[in-house]
Amino acid sequence: MIMVRYWLFIAMLCSCLRGQSQSWDSSYQTTYYDQKLTLFRLLPDTKGEIVFLGNSITDIGEWSEIWQNPTVKNRGISGDITFGVLARLDEVLSSKPKKLFVMIGVNDIARNIPGAVILSNYRRLIDRVQIESPRTQLIMQSVLPTNDEFKPFKNHYGKDDRIRAVNAGMQALCADLGVAYVDLYPRFLDASGKLDKQYTNDGLHLNGAGYMLWKKILIEQKYYKFYII
Repeated sequence: MIMVRYWLFIAMLCSCLRGQSQSWDSSYQTTYYDQKLTLFRLLPDTKGEIVFLGNSITDIGEWSEIWQNPTVKNRGISGDITFGVLARLDEVLSSKPKKLFVMIGVNDIARNIPGAVILSNYRRLIDRVQIESPRTQLIMQSVLPTNDEFKPFKNHYGKDDRIRAVNAGMQALCADLGVAYVDLYPRFLDASGKLDKQYTNDGLHLNGAGYMLWKKILIEQKYYKFYII
């Protein structure tokens, strides 16, 4: 039944594309991407790593300090998309991390990459983790909401219907494949259904209070016990 639901989401997302332009940008290799990745590849692997993987929302977080644990590693790259994460997943999995927390997709949506393609990339990511590092516990996290009352990231705003659809598809996929899914999205909403201003100053990225809420949610869902030294 779950698998049927997942493929219904795929069919729905594909149907939304009919009559729309098929032009979208899947490039990911920026100067910053290369700077970060070349550094990541030179850093030593450590035993029992806990990795946060994603785009700028992950990149900005001071994860080892948030959790007061030096084994927590930040593998966020600002501007990254699902294609870029797949291209560097070998570096992430080289340490055979104990846990891998993934949040990726909002930049894909901003570029109008089809939801079906994003979900296919989630499936590829999950398959690779399960094959290449089967003892790693993978935790997929929902894409966060945005708030169009701000101005800096106009391509990202006003697409929360697509965010919700991708999140629903991700949740169904994770249920089918036995992968943990953390639904952060509703906890960051204000009364009007937008990213709450108390957690952001640009309508896309999180401020300090936003990261503390993220941490609180993971603690509530019992992931915290794997972080405390």
